[in-house]
Order: sequence, then C-alpha cells, then structure tokens
Amino acid sequence: MINELKLSELKRHAMTGVSYMLPLVVASGLLIAIGNILGNNPALISDYKSSYSLWQASVTLGVYGMQLIPAIMSAAISYSIADRPGIAPGLLMGMIANAIGAGFFGGMLGGYLSGWCVNLLKNFVKVPVWAQALLPMLILPLLSSLIIGFIMFFIVGRPIAAVSFELTTMLQNMQGGSAALFGAIMGAMAAFDFGGPVNKVASLFADGLLLQGVYGPEAIKICASMIPPFGITLSWLIRKKRYSKGEANNIKIAFPLGICMITEGVIPIAAIDPLRVIFSCSVGAAVGGALIMLFGVESPVPSGGMFIVPAMNKPVDFLIALAAGTVIAAVLLTLLKKDADENKLLEEEEKEIDLSDIKIN
Repeated sequence: MINELKLSELKRHAMTGVSYMLPLVVASGLLIAIGNILGNNPALISDYKSSYSLWQASVTLGVYGMQLIPAIMSAAISYSIADRPGIAPGLLMGMIANAIGAGFFGGMLGGYLSGWCVNLLKNFVKVPVWAQALLPMLILPLLSSLIIGFIMFFIVGRPIAAVSFELTTMLQNMQGGSAALFGAIMGAMAAFDFGGPVNKVASLFADGLLLQGVYGPEAIKICASMIPPFGITLSWLIRKKRYSKGEANNIKIAFPLGICMITEGVIPIAAIDPLRVIFSCSVGAAVGGALIMLFGVESPVPSGGMFIVPAMNKPVDFLIALAAGTVIAAVLLTLLKKDADENKLLEEEEKEIDLSDIKIN
C-alpha cells in the first residue's frame, strides 16, 4: 500500500511536469516545422546584427523553446512537490541538465531532487521570527540550489548524460528488424491502456528523445494514439451488429476525439469488452509503429493528431502506417468480437431494484 502511494505521488508530480511542459513543446515544435516548411529549412540566426528572414526567426525561436523544456519540466515537478520555494532550484537544475547533455530525463531527476530537498530543509532549517519571510523567498531556494546543483554537476548529471547519449545513438543507428521491433513495442505501449500509465511511460520516453533530436518515437506515439479510435470506428462501419447502440454512440464521440489524438474516448467501449479491444488495438498500433520506423517517419511536434501531419518529414508514409494499423485493428475487432445482445444489455440497464425486503421501523 505504501509503495502504491509512493508510485502514485511520483506519477502525479511527473504529470504536473508534463502538463506545464506540453504547451511549450507543441508551440516550439510547430514554430520549427512552420519555419522549415515555408522557409525551405533555413539556418538558425547566429548574428543578430545582420539581416535575417521571418522563417529563420521562427525556427530559431522554436529551438530556444526546445532548450527550455528540461528547465520547465524540472521546475514544474519541483513546484508540485515543494510549492513556490521549489521553482527556482527546479529551473536551475533543468538548466544544468540541458547544459551537460542530460536533457529531459536529467531535468525530471533534477526536479524531483529539488522538491525533495526543499521539503527536507523545511523541517530542519530554523530561523528567527524576523527572518521567516526570507525562508521561502531566499533561504530555501538558495540552499537547495547549492545542494542539488552540486549533486547534478558532480554526481548524477554526467552518468545520465552518458546514458542519454548512448540511447540516442542506438536509436539513430537502428535499421531494419531492430527498428521495426522497437516501433512495434512502442506502438503497442502507446495504445495499450488508452491514455493510462503504460501510455504515459511511452509518451514520456518519446518526449525525452525529442530533445535529443530523435523524432521517430513521437511519430509512433501520434500514430498509435489514433489507431484505437479509428480502428474501432472502421470495425463498426464494417459490421455494426458487433456493437450495441450505446457503443455506437460512444464511437461517434471517440472518432472525432481520435482525430485530435485523444485516445480516452475509446475507454467506454473497451470497458465492455476489454480483452478483445485491448488486444486488437495494441496489435494494430504495433503494426503502425513498426511501419513508422521502417519508413523513417519523424515528427518534430509531439501532439496535435491529424492537424500536425503536414509538419512531419514524410506525411504520406505516416498516413500509410496509420491506415495499415487501423485496418489491422478493425479486422481483428470484427473477427474476434461477438454480435451485441441488445436484449441482454437493455435488461441490465433497466433492471429494477427489489425493495420488498426493506422494512421501515
């Protein structure tokens, strides 16, 4: 029970970081994509005294935004743990992570360490009454920045940077079968629980690699998140008898949500027949993810669904992978699911509660 609570807390703080970080990631990614598409891959601005184009400014601004992501992630996690005194040390640890190459995952670790350090110092640092106002504004941020900054610079930062570099190199060098296997596993994870913990792990992994210049996992995440609602919708169109009227109504909601890369609309349908739906959608997403890696599709933008497909390096190949995964999921659902028993469902929905045994004294 205690371990579950601890894991729940870690996840809550991480999700706070993601919620603060995601708008910056999307805005920065779109700025880079727009500048590259309309400006024909312009160079970054290196000399602000000379002239430069609008598209150079767009790409440069997007790159600056991407460099801020570890700091925003770290500050948000630290804030979630320790409130306002955690913001300054969290920002600084994120800047250290970016500077030494520890990136997204170093920023996450720096955020956790900063927040925990601030909370620990709250219990041990005692000051006179006249200095109480300085505690959250000066003393706690300064001490925690010194302590965790030392740890980041000299103890944990370099190993994380080394692991991040090796992982990036490995993924960039993947070819053929190994790339397809990675894409299949990543796609299945992204679709497995329709926005739940497994999906969040895959999303965090893809977002971290985005900062290292590895854009394939983001394309997998986007594709795999849309395959479940698209696959279920296509299955319903192929054989409507497989779905009850309630499921059909939910599908009409899940499909437009899927266009926006919101997978949670599938949950009410999966709840009725979880094994078949999860299996079919995961297999379809695995196929889509494998094709994404084999085709070399990359997305500089981590969210947005169909609306950001033009920003990808190979939008047509992405759509082929999405269509293949959707068809596989739909065929499996159509073959595995049984026709819905409307009478049974109605009986369960309209079942009356027997009050005859209740006595009122």
